[in-house]
Amino acid sequence: MRKSVGQLCPCSVRHTPKRVVLTGGPGAGKTAVLELIRQSFCVHVKVLPEAAGIIFGGGFPRRTEGETLRAAQRAIFYVQRELEAAAMAETAAVVLCDRGTVDGLAYWPGPEDLWDTVGTSLANQIARYAAVIHLRTPTEATGYNHENPLRIETAAEASVIDDKIAQAWSEHPRRFVVEPAESFIKKAAQALEFLWQEMPECCRSHEIPGLAGPSDDS
Repeated sequence: MRKSVGQLCPCSVRHTPKRVVLTGGPGAGKTAVLELIRQSFCVHVKVLPEAAGIIFGGGFPRRTEGETLRAAQRAIFYVQRELEAAAMAETAAVVLCDRGTVDGLAYWPGPEDLWDTVGTSLANQIARYAAVIHLRTPTEATGYNHENPLRIETAAEASVIDDKIAQAWSEHPRRFVVEPAESFIKKAAQALEFLWQEMPECCRSHEIPGLAGPSDDS
């Protein structure tokens, strides 16, 4: 077992931070997994808030048509990018993004290209992130969650969005997919293990509760 020291870390190295994305469709369990990460990982993991939550929680109109939807997605893109810029200036080894800029493709209605409207390209945005962890959305029968007040999607709509997110990130060379599981703890543990592998060696001395070390898998 890895030695538990909470969020303390014996490492005092000034890291070169890298961005890792935790994504997934509505109801995939991101909120719960992010809370486990906050409680379990050392201080060198900087967990960012979700840009969409900031935008919509702050009163930005949330509609599903035309220019309002395009305006929302552009706002989310810019907020996401600046959240990341602020975090990269800190002492983190990993900046964990609650979704990344590429997620906007799953919500973009067209007809113009999203990247043209914000002056970038898909390749440039994919290159920003060292790894992507994708939590797949469960079905209604396997535990789709309706508790988030900002969630407006049905289980069927959430599944469609989740598939679009998977397609948006499909070209990333280091994409790790966590499928729905009967036990949420099993699903969460797999996500945390993927993230643990992204940590520098000097930040791996602490125990992640509920995870076995690599040598314990046999």
